[in-house]
Amino acid sequence: MDDVGRNLISALRHDARASLSDLALTLGVSRTTVKARIDRLRQTGEIVGFSVVLREDTLRDPVRGLMMLGIEGRGTDRIVRQLTGLSAVRAVHSTNGRWDLIVEIGTDTLEACDAVLAQIRRFDGVATSETSLLLRTRKQG
Repeated sequence: MDDVGRNLISALRHDARASLSDLALTLGVSRTTVKARIDRLRQTGEIVGFSVVLREDTLRDPVRGLMMLGIEGRGTDRIVRQLTGLSAVRAVHSTNGRWDLIVEIGTDTLEACDAVLAQIRRFDGVATSETSLLLRTRKQG
């Protein structure tokens, strides 16, 4: 992807509702170029969709955290299935390095968060874990 494509995606991440004319002005290219680039990025699968983030969505989980999990043996698939069944689990990511999975958790209270963390720690095959609470979101994609 060239600079125009990267800059276009950056501009769309900032404001996906920006008009083609505004995007063209920001990028220093024609409106037709912006339209063609967006169409091409959608056709190739680089852009898979657009979404709306509501204030309600950001207020939904007053307590949010990331739980890193180390898994023993070959239990990752089973543990992922168990995690996706928990209503407080917002996302499960596989990763490299020290941790096998990173789990995004959202709850209404610290007590509810603590209960979810304890439940996950009891899953057969979870060897180690570390959790960080998210204090403030400075940018959300």
